[in-house]
Amino acid sequence: MKKILLLLLVITVIFIAIFLLSNFFYNRPNKPNAIIGNHLFNLEIAKTDKQKAVGLAKYDSIPQDFGMLFPFIKSGYYAFWMKNMKFPIDIIFIKSGKILKIFPNVPAPVSSNSALPIYRPEEQSDTVLEINAGLSKRYGFKNGDTVIINL
Repeated sequence: MKKILLLLLVITVIFIAIFLLSNFFYNRPNKPNAIIGNHLFNLEIAKTDKQKAVGLAKYDSIPQDFGMLFPFIKSGYYAFWMKNMKFPIDIIFIKSGKILKIFPNVPAPVSSNSALPIYRPEEQSDTVLEINAGLSKRYGFKNGDTVIINL
């Protein structure tokens, strides 16, 4: 009788271990993403100053559901330009989880010798999101919309 109880206990422990491990692997944290309205963007996070300086310029193009997030430690008047960019983008300035200002369809520079416009909102922001050009308009994003960022 003791052997049967011991066997049942071992089997129970094995099943619990399998359940816990499968639950852990199934519910692993997702990749960083941002949600605006019903639209999810998988994110690359520009954490270092070098990553922020290069930004999306390292890509020839990006998927429609992709964006680069530029988080800042404190709010400020952050400025962006399109140096070395190969495709147009929408630049979305965010403060406290709300869209502050959208610069839509920002073009890639025609040549490296041309003067590059600077994109900066009139108010301080704490985060910037860059996505493919035209998506803000297509999805109806507007100032004041909530941006949920999952890191």
